[in-house]
Amino acid sequence: MKKFKFALDSVLAYKQQVLDALKGEHAAILAQVREQEDVLEAVWQDYRDCNEEYRQRKAEGLTIMDAMFYQNGLRVLEADIQRETEKLEELKRQEEAKRQEVVDAKIDTSSIEKLKDKKLELYNKAVQKSEENLIDEFVSSARARASIGA
Repeated sequence: MKKFKFALDSVLAYKQQVLDALKGEHAAILAQVREQEDVLEAVWQDYRDCNEEYRQRKAEGLTIMDAMFYQNGLRVLEADIQRETEKLEELKRQEEAKRQEVVDAKIDTSSIEKLKDKKLELYNKAVQKSEENLIDEFVSSARARASIGA
């Protein structure tokens, strides 16, 4: 019997390449999300540090000019926090969309792989049946020769 050949092997290979590419893109976006989380945490830390320094200086007494300097600095940091938070939210939306693409591609690939497995199972059953028939033929002809020879 001829060797098993799945008709959709090229489609399966293509779908697997697409899946691998999407996984790579998803990993890259996840890395960007982690990086942006670090950036946001750094801005928050700057804000906390500035606010703590402002409180300490205020308790010690500071000039109106210095107080305005700290207040303006805090407002700038608040705007930075807002901007970096929006960037993070956008990256998370992109990551979620890419993750859904990966899931969809995995479903496509899995369905073709399952079809291939079923076809291979049918092929193996056919090979086994063919071998059983060949053995039956061999045994029958051996018996026939034995009965003719006896």
